[in-house]
Amino acid sequence: QPQLVESGGGLVQPGGSLTLTCVVSGISITDYGMSWYRQTSGPGRAPVAGINRSGVKTPSPDSVKDRFIISRDVPKNTIYLQMNNLQPEDTAVYYCNARRTGYEHWGQGTQVTVSS
Repeated sequence: QPQLVESGGGLVQPGGSLTLTCVVSGISITDYGMSWYRQTSGPGRAPVAGINRSGVKTPSPDSVKDRFIISRDVPKNTIYLQMNNLQPEDTAVYYCNARRTGYEHWGQGTQVTVSS
C-alpha cells in the first residue's frame, strides 16, 4: 500500500530556509517520478520541483528554480526539498507526489508559512 508522508513544514521568517522530507513506503522512488507541488489559497496545485526515477531533475518554475533544490536518498526511499530565501509568496501547503504510467500517489501535505 503506497504511502507518502511529508514533514518539515513550519513557520519561517522571510529569507530563511526549510527542508521538507517525504518518506515513501510501499513503492520504490526508483520506479516513480517524484515531485513536490504546492497549493496556496487559490485553486489547484502547482509543481515546484521534480526528479525522475533515474535521479535526473526536471526544470523548476522560474519562481523557485534559483531557490529550491530537490534531492533523494535512495537507500532511505526518501525525497527532500531544500527551500532557501523563502518569501511570503512561498506560503502554501507542500505535497509530495509519485507518478508513473497508470499510477499516481499523494501525501497529505505539510504547511509552510513565511511571515515576519
